[in-house]
Amino acid sequence: MTSRTTRLLIGLMAGVIVLTGCSSSTANLVTVSADQAATVIAGTPGVVVLDIRTPEEFADGFIAGAVNIDFYEPNFAQQIDLLPKDTPYVVYCRSGNRSSQAMETFADLGFTDVTEIDGGIVSWVGSGLPLAVE
Repeated sequence: MTSRTTRLLIGLMAGVIVLTGCSSSTANLVTVSADQAATVIAGTPGVVVLDIRTPEEFADGFIAGAVNIDFYEPNFAQQIDLLPKDTPYVVYCRSGNRSSQAMETFADLGFTDVTEIDGGIVSWVGSGLPLAVE
């Protein structure tokens, strides 16, 4: 190898190392089963449970302590953006469709710790976990 080629390879490797270091993230955005989510809720100090169903769906039953922010509201992303980014969240909807879409919003807005319930509240109930009612 010529010294020019060697310098070029070293420069490329250094660039890859720098870019890899810059792209690493401390974000923890995951999808888990209802049982795993129940463990997260019970064992995570300060966790906020977000129910992103409609108010009518929420009134039919929700996970105890959940906060309702309607995914279908035109300003949903703006409402989410007002929340603290470094707080741990558990998010769910009815079946997982809306919450999986919302996970992209959480990522785009810079949230660092969001757990989605796979299968939503349908999965929660199907696992025999309790609901609260207003």
